[in-house]
Amino acid sequence: MKQHQIKFYYKNVTAEVLGSEHGITEKQFDQLAQKTEPLIEQLSADRSADKVRYRDLPYQDKTVEQVKKVAKEFGWCENFVVLGIGGSALGNIALQTALNPYMYNLDDKQRKCPRLFVLDNVDPSQISSFLGWLTDRFDKTVFNVISKSGRTAETAAQFLTVCEMLEQKLGKNSLKKHIIATTDPREGTLRKTANQFGLVSLQVPDGVGGRFSVLSAVGLLSAAICGVDIEQLLAGAAEMDKKVSQQSFYQNPAAVNAAINWHYYNRGKRISVMMPYSYTLKDFADWYRQLWAESLGKAKDLSGRDVSVGPTPVKALGATDQHSQVQLYREGPNDKLFTFLAVEDFGRDVQIGPAPAVAPELGYLANQKMSKLLNSERIATEYALVASGRPCLTVAFEKVCPYTVGQFIYLFEVSTSIAGLLFGINAYDQPAVELGKEATFALMGQSEFAALAEKIKPFAQMDNRFII
Repeated sequence: MKQHQIKFYYKNVTAEVLGSEHGITEKQFDQLAQKTEPLIEQLSADRSADKVRYRDLPYQDKTVEQVKKVAKEFGWCENFVVLGIGGSALGNIALQTALNPYMYNLDDKQRKCPRLFVLDNVDPSQISSFLGWLTDRFDKTVFNVISKSGRTAETAAQFLTVCEMLEQKLGKNSLKKHIIATTDPREGTLRKTANQFGLVSLQVPDGVGGRFSVLSAVGLLSAAICGVDIEQLLAGAAEMDKKVSQQSFYQNPAAVNAAINWHYYNRGKRISVMMPYSYTLKDFADWYRQLWAESLGKAKDLSGRDVSVGPTPVKALGATDQHSQVQLYREGPNDKLFTFLAVEDFGRDVQIGPAPAVAPELGYLANQKMSKLLNSERIATEYALVASGRPCLTVAFEKVCPYTVGQFIYLFEVSTSIAGLLFGINAYDQPAVELGKEATFALMGQSEFAALAEKIKPFAQMDNRFII
């Protein structure tokens, strides 16, 4: 059976459409090809040297077996709760939104598997409300705590809170039945804890950063336990792997995508807007924001020179944000590159009702399909942006399904790697995150950061001179 595909379309960044002031000419594309093709080869060499380990995630048969086994073992639960943040949460949320119905958690008729909740923050209002709802449901709930080290403050706080409540409500021996740990295979705080309490555990693979980990056990378990076909997800990624490994620039969608983004960054278009015209894909824009921002926002290049580079990723949702952002996008600064996510077959559709006799002017909508309206809005918005000289890319899903979602994830992960090489930076570290983490430790009283706590004191309260 022929699989559904995604298509990467880039005509609306060309000079043929936009003119030479804002479009890319054939000569410029050839120059981009000349610059990028050696980097495709370099990325392949890095992969062979085991330096880009996320590239091998589509082929992890052993992990798939482990994940499916754990999903079956814990499939008895009614509520599956992910405890994590950033790369330990955003991918899980995106997979759920994309591949299960909108009303999945609320409508038993649309849900054959456990409800999914992803606690990706430590907002006390959110957490207390959720735990209050869960009070009489702990015996039917499983928690998946995801942390490479186990020391991430937000996830650790969630974990400690849940452990205490489980022990209070179900007894000290309840942790083994109700907690799964996804963590480092050998070391770290969570690994020690999992071993101590005999928790079922899965591995965060070595050499795979959180933002690249959604196709590992980090993202696969919640997907599998909620009925997503994870083998199809990885099969789609594997097919995209073939495409993005092509040495020819014009045959490699990740290379073309990365090069277009790099080109426009250097022409002053330093904001990258991802705009899905599908509710199911909206949370992949959040996932993309972390992937793009944390990977490409760097102070120094690989030679140690100060560069302070990085395109700013922005999320928009069609058609909602036509009514909140497009005014700026068309008439504000021409400093953005737009990537539309389009869906050809939504799987389900709604027919618009007839126009009342009192409002015949609405007759043009009567008996039309909602899918046609949404896609007409997308085409109209792209047309309006192009008319204002704004460059636009489109990733078109024939249908949103595990196979095409796997393709999409892998396309943008490899695009990120190639973009990192074009910018000449390390796309896999995140050194700027550490100071904020350490400052949090200091403010929460961790003794080894006592000196830092003293430095922070002037910032810990508002200066009355500047309060109005």
